[in-house]
Amino acid sequence: MSLFRLDASILPATSASRSLADLVEEQWTAAHPDAGVVRRDLAADPVPATAWQNAVTGGFTPEADRTEEQRAATALATSFADELIDAEALLFAVPLYNYGVSQHFKTWFDVAYTDPRIDPQGTALRGKPATLVTVLGGNYSPGSPKEGWDHSTGWLRRVLGDVWGLDLRVVQRPFTLVGVNPALDSFTEVAAELKHEAEQGARRSGRELAELRGAGPAA
Repeated sequence: MSLFRLDASILPATSASRSLADLVEEQWTAAHPDAGVVRRDLAADPVPATAWQNAVTGGFTPEADRTEEQRAATALATSFADELIDAEALLFAVPLYNYGVSQHFKTWFDVAYTDPRIDPQGTALRGKPATLVTVLGGNYSPGSPKEGWDHSTGWLRRVLGDVWGLDLRVVQRPFTLVGVNPALDSFTEVAAELKHEAEQGARRSGRELAELRGAGPAA
């Protein structure tokens, strides 16, 4: 049994989401040093854009009549679902890109979602402890000039928490572009506070995942 970790950042060397996810993972491995971590890096190994179409059409096609592409896509969906089902806890690190969901994550989710074990009628993931780490270059909180421009976090909460039924924690860090984009220099102190809060939240979430290890899906 293991922790499943998925990373979606396209810039692993400087990724703020990976750094926060590292803190979650550190707490997990500190509590369970003998437990493995299964990793899926969507930047290093992106899901082909055609995989979802082939997985969907393959699901409607008798196995003997499937194309090679359909067979490969349905096998990929099975492997994605297996990784999620076999893990005792889940960790997703998904940045906001261009005000929306990472295309790498969306393609992975769509392919995984074709597996009938984790569709809305399935119960394989229901109640499983999970953490979503997400980072935002700016700040889209209520009252900010771009309030409502974050079209990623709400969708991620919906599909992971409501559709898959995960016992979900969310760690979010805004203003990751402070210090990178000079237009945001006036927010340096606020960004530092938000970074500290996110790091504390990541460690706390990691401890919670470790404590819930083995609890299993809700009845």
